[in-house]
Amino acid sequence: MEFTDRIKDLSKRSKQAFKIAQTEEATKTSVILPLIQALGFDPFNLEEVVPEFVADVGMKKGEKVDFALRIKGHLSALIEVKPISMELGKAQFDQLFRYFGVTEARLAILTNGRDVWFFSDLDAANRMDKKPFFRFDLQSYDENQLQELSKFQKDNFSIENIVTSASNLKYQNDATNYLKRQLSDPDEDFVRLIGRNIHDGTLTKSVVEQITPAVQTALDGLIRDRIQDKLSVTFGSETAKSIDEPKQVEPTSDIVTTDEEIQAFMIVQAIAAKAIPVDRVTMRDAKSYCSVFVDDINRKPVCRFYFNAKSVKHVGFFDADKQETKIEITNSTDIYMHQDRIVDVVTSYL
Repeated sequence: MEFTDRIKDLSKRSKQAFKIAQTEEATKTSVILPLIQALGFDPFNLEEVVPEFVADVGMKKGEKVDFALRIKGHLSALIEVKPISMELGKAQFDQLFRYFGVTEARLAILTNGRDVWFFSDLDAANRMDKKPFFRFDLQSYDENQLQELSKFQKDNFSIENIVTSASNLKYQNDATNYLKRQLSDPDEDFVRLIGRNIHDGTLTKSVVEQITPAVQTALDGLIRDRIQDKLSVTFGSETAKSIDEPKQVEPTSDIVTTDEEIQAFMIVQAIAAKAIPVDRVTMRDAKSYCSVFVDDINRKPVCRFYFNAKSVKHVGFFDADKQETKIEITNSTDIYMHQDRIVDVVTSYL
């Protein structure tokens, strides 16, 4: 079975376990052992997979991590399991943290059978980072994330490559978060960085205050231009159009998806692409409105287009609590002014 198919099967197991499994042991049996197997390890071979791995730490004796993975006799990864009913954000993983520092493993995995978090020692040698460098949701993932997960297969396993990739992912995520903050509220250091290249003279506090709104407006304009460029390519290329064509309900005498609705959907797709792969943003038309979802799932609404009225058009934007706010627009390009709403709600579904 190909790796892609193994993970698809594992995704089904995870969804089923989420409904039934309540304990850590049930999570191990239903999801974690199949996950270990999907990564190419033999869970029945003690030379590859060691359950209840013991490594005494200081005065603490007999503490155990749920699994240790070995490759050619070398300890490669430690795995700590939590019940699938527990959110990893609330989980304590002190044992995993302690064991990491006294073993040769440079990879630690924390999982609840749905979320799989990968840790290394990027911030300080032999000390497990407090934040994972990669997170994989077994129930909702894209091709890029699947490609990243494939690097942890036994046959592909290279700790040097993993650490290099982890470092790249960490800096990429940190850079993305920093730039998002600057887009919404540029700080003084960021404004000064730009100011040194556009202002002749000393950057006094009053000068910084003066150019801050201009910097923010320029950033907003740059994002709009980039989105418009992507849309222009999409509309101008039959190939791109066929790739990005939204999912639609088959036309009936009562439901017709208009060009304006399609254009609005393309704009939402392009904006959402700042947070997720564009093909995860889907559209469904109905009699009175047109809906946009993440992953074509009703529980993940992004917005609705109310374009059927003759004189007034509205877009209903959803927040993370599924609350809808209707805003009047004159044409679909007005959606650009609400891109933060779209990015925020899409991000909340990750």
